[in-house]
Amino acid sequence: QVQLVESGGGLVQTGGSLRLSCAASGRTFSRYVMAWFRQAPGKEREFVSSINWNGGTTYYTDSVKGRFTISKDNASNTVYLQMNSLKPEDTAVYFCAGTFYGGTAVLIQGNQYGYWGQGTQVTVSS
Repeated sequence: QVQLVESGGGLVQTGGSLRLSCAASGRTFSRYVMAWFRQAPGKEREFVSSINWNGGTTYYTDSVKGRFTISKDNASNTVYLQMNSLKPEDTAVYFCAGTFYGGTAVLIQGNQYGYWGQGTQVTVSS
């Protein structure tokens, strides 16, 4: 069983930065693909970014490329999402997700992840 706990959300002005953290329990975290999803009010949950088990491969949705950076620290069982140049349209609840997977495919669908955090609110004011 894996538990994921996000932190780092908050209120920031347009152009500002935030760093989200997701702390994971479990001894096999190093073999987990981790991802961030977000859900804005009245909208469906959407994929933001993922990182493979060893941190060597990252993937981003087009709207955050060049602004967000995902990273994974297997020693501390933590995945991060550094968000720079934030825009009002980035406002959402951000969820950390994980799944045990050592393959090479990029996992961007929510149903591919078995473990989820409770979410952290990110609000970008204009």
